[in-house]
Amino acid sequence: QVQLVESGGGLVQAGDSLRLSCAASGRTASIYAMGWFRQAPGNEREFVAAISWSSGSTYYSDSVKGRFTISRDNAKNMMSLQMNSLKPEDTAVYYCAATRRPYYTRAYDYWGQGTQVTVSS
Repeated sequence: QVQLVESGGGLVQAGDSLRLSCAASGRTASIYAMGWFRQAPGNEREFVAAISWSSGSTYYSDSVKGRFTISRDNAKNMMSLQMNSLKPEDTAVYYCAATRRPYYTRAYDYWGQGTQVTVSS
């Protein structure tokens, strides 16, 4: 099992920046990739970004590409999402996730509890 705990959400204004962090514990050696997903009220959960735990290769949804940056620190079992130029449409609950399988945008095995990000216009 892998446990994930997010931190760093909050209320910001459009154009501001925010950094989310995710701490992983447990059987972290089994992690293939980690990612961020988000869910806005009335919407389905959607993929935001992912990173290969071994190589550090990154993947982004088109809606955040160029504004968000995902990174990881294997030694600390930490993953972060730097969010710049935030827009009101980025408002959602953001979830940290980890997978043991060779996928990046789907099939995640472990999930955090979520952290709220609200961007006011």
